[in-house]
Amino acid sequence: MATEIYTPDEKDLSILRILQKDAKLSIRDIAVRINLSPTPTHERIKRLEKMGIIKGYTTVVDRKKINKGMMVICMVALNVHNKKTAGAFIEQVGKLKEVVEFYNISGEFDFMLKILAADMDDFHEFFINKLSEIEGIGQTKSIFVMNSIKESYQII
Repeated sequence: MATEIYTPDEKDLSILRILQKDAKLSIRDIAVRINLSPTPTHERIKRLEKMGIIKGYTTVVDRKKINKGMMVICMVALNVHNKKTAGAFIEQVGKLKEVVEFYNISGEFDFMLKILAADMDDFHEFFINKLSEIEGIGQTKSIFVMNSIKESYQII
């Protein structure tokens, strides 16, 4: 399935940069910053939303302040490589609230999971009672993040 590529103009790029930094700004504030009146600014934002370029608006939460201070990158290799096993694995991992990012990767492992936990005991509980219970896992490798150097949600 081909993805349609849109090349934004400078006004759209400016809008996207502004919204990535602070999505709570009013249309009027954004319009002033890009030197455009509010109505065309609003129309541009709505168009970007309709096209799926703006996928949604969210709040970035400080994970440490809500007792999710441990971050673990877990690599998973399946023991059987077929559509059924991979599909079941993807479906089950997608339901795990501790997994905040989930990628299908190439190389020695098939998947990479970003997992948040309160501490080592919490991660161990998750790993033993949830993740390792999923059928089809052949091998795992957990990497414990000592410090976040850069976390960004700005792609433009």
